[in-house]
Amino acid sequence: LFVWSAVTWLTGHATTYHQLLATRALMGISEACYIPAALALIADYHTGRTRSLAIGIHMGGVMAGQSLGFLGGWIAERHHWGDAFGLFGLVGIGFSFVLLLLLKDAPKTNLGQDNPTEKPTEVNFWEAVKDLFRTKSYLLLLIFWGLLGVIGWMTMGWLPTYYKEHFHLSQTVAGIYATGYLYPVAMVGALLGGYLADRASRNNPKGRIIVPAIALAIAAPAVFLASSTGVVYVAIFGFLVYGLTRIFGDVNLMPILCIISDRRYRATGYGILNLFASLVGGIGVYASGALRDAHIDLSILFKLASAMLLVAVFILLLIKRIAVAHPNDEN
Repeated sequence: LFVWSAVTWLTGHATTYHQLLATRALMGISEACYIPAALALIADYHTGRTRSLAIGIHMGGVMAGQSLGFLGGWIAERHHWGDAFGLFGLVGIGFSFVLLLLLKDAPKTNLGQDNPTEKPTEVNFWEAVKDLFRTKSYLLLLIFWGLLGVIGWMTMGWLPTYYKEHFHLSQTVAGIYATGYLYPVAMVGALLGGYLADRASRNNPKGRIIVPAIALAIAAPAVFLASSTGVVYVAIFGFLVYGLTRIFGDVNLMPILCIISDRRYRATGYGILNLFASLVGGIGVYASGALRDAHIDLSILFKLASAMLLVAVFILLLIKRIAVAHPNDEN
């Protein structure tokens, strides 16, 4: 957080194109280090009935922050674009010192170590990679998260254009319809998805896999409906259902990873998942842009997204079938 915030502050003071490019790249790298470590830490603390909900609350906070992204534009409009980066950078630097003082690793008893004086096993990156990729469930989870990455990036990138072209709306109204409700309902979905998965896991160790599978099975026909209708409010309803249920997969990704992987490699495993999803998501946006250049209607792309959601459901069911709960995990 400190490095990311410091680089954010430096971005606001960049005076050349190359400086801006370098600081923006460093912002992306440092920011990417946060989520895997944060979710692994939460999973270490919440070993029982609250794991999915705890991660859901965290993801809800991320959604809340993203929904306030307009503040940066508001500051830039009234002052200077660099002031927004400078202000948020200073806030992050200050908060990083608060975390340094207050944030601690989970107690050793939470990590399944009966002997608190026992020396922790050394973690090697390449050993972690080999261990993860030897697991069929992890390979399937990689494909699953890649699919959600493509769907998410494509939806956020093209939804305003879809509303504008398909329903003949202004750019402003289309933007409001495309983003105005997604973040609020995603925040609700994050909490609901976490709560329901925790409840399901009390009776079924693989409940954290079943709940997002059901949610995505609901999201798929909702997206298909939204891409097939000529009534704008039906489309809004369909994408609202998508926004509510798609987040169930995000919330339960780390809990599923906890079921199928060694505790030592959770952060590494999540980082690889995010890297892969970002890569294929970017490729998906590029490919969808190429299809647009070929004059393919956006409704076809969203129908394709609904089919990909069903494939994601099928992959989760495969993981549920073959996954063997790791002995270090506590559901």
